[in-house]
Amino acid sequence: MKFLFIVQGEGRGHLTQAITLEEILRSNGHEVVEVLVGKSNSRRLPGFFNRSIHAPVKRFVSPNFLPTPSNKRVKLARSVAYNLMKLPTYINSMNYIHRRIEASGADMVINFYELLTGLTYFLFHPSVPQVCIGHQYLFLHKDFEFPKADPVSLLLLKFFTGLTSLGAKERLALSFRRMKDDEQNGIRVIPPLLRREVLLHEPYEGDYVHGYMVNSGFGDNIMDWHKKHPETPLRFFWDKWEEEPVKKIDDTLSFYQLDDVEFLKQMAGCKAYASTAGFESVCEAMYLGKPIMMVPAHIEQDCNAYDAMQSGAGIISSDFDLQRLLDFVKDYRPNRNFGYWVRGAEYTLLDLLESNSSDYQPLLCNEMYLVEEFI
Repeated sequence: MKFLFIVQGEGRGHLTQAITLEEILRSNGHEVVEVLVGKSNSRRLPGFFNRSIHAPVKRFVSPNFLPTPSNKRVKLARSVAYNLMKLPTYINSMNYIHRRIEASGADMVINFYELLTGLTYFLFHPSVPQVCIGHQYLFLHKDFEFPKADPVSLLLLKFFTGLTSLGAKERLALSFRRMKDDEQNGIRVIPPLLRREVLLHEPYEGDYVHGYMVNSGFGDNIMDWHKKHPETPLRFFWDKWEEEPVKKIDDTLSFYQLDDVEFLKQMAGCKAYASTAGFESVCEAMYLGKPIMMVPAHIEQDCNAYDAMQSGAGIISSDFDLQRLLDFVKDYRPNRNFGYWVRGAEYTLLDLLESNSSDYQPLLCNEMYLVEEFI
């Protein structure tokens, strides 16, 4: 089968999921013909993505959340107003997406939570079937438990999630734990898509706290805590591309540009992990048995953090008060069932994708060869 990926470029999670799925598909005889990635003025595509993905990558302008002036929490109303003003640009992007879908020769489009993909299917009705993948589709599941939050924000989040999957043949919800499929709302629950490098890493306990901030304004929060506790080594990653690759503040605090190889290396050896509650990195920390403190930056991450806490991942905080995390480390016990759940992702996903294509025919000659070799 031939696949076209369309990926939301915000943060790190959807990008690493796309890398992982491409690797799974390629190793099972399929092909990713092209990857379309949403871009914005406030984000730059991390270098690790271009180094890791094999298919040609093309960019298009896409809506994104705007952080507050302090570059910490996202301001929802401000983000909506900003994106409405750019509507003509987004219409051009949808025209571009439609042209690429039809010209790609793909048998299936995989949408990693990109809003304009859903709207393209709603307006232009491309002939290629679409399958949506993301943790966010769990928000549409009838049994998903939400945190106590502003009802309007939750309603908008569910509405936005529904828009991303307009015209989808299947909605695959990545989950921290097993849940029954929600047939009524068209939600299939599957394990997280973690990169092979994560599964191969041998974790050990170092003396430092590892972290990731999707909005660099939290860096001031880290600096303030560090001044009071200079004895605790801190290694934090941020999306501040104008800085050097490693900004060393002193002997115990360094800020790193987002690089996936270095990120996983630091994750494997840390004492604990602090994050703005992106789904992917929380899953990686859970798999490696690291205690986590989550500091959500917007309503979606509020839901991620609450769901992860329910699954035994760690604690939630309103800021990067790392003493809370260090206190939590003493009583933390890893969720061993999570590892078994994650390792079933490849087979579950392949079965679902292949079963959703009417054109897919297994290569019987390969299966006969394997049987012959086994005998």
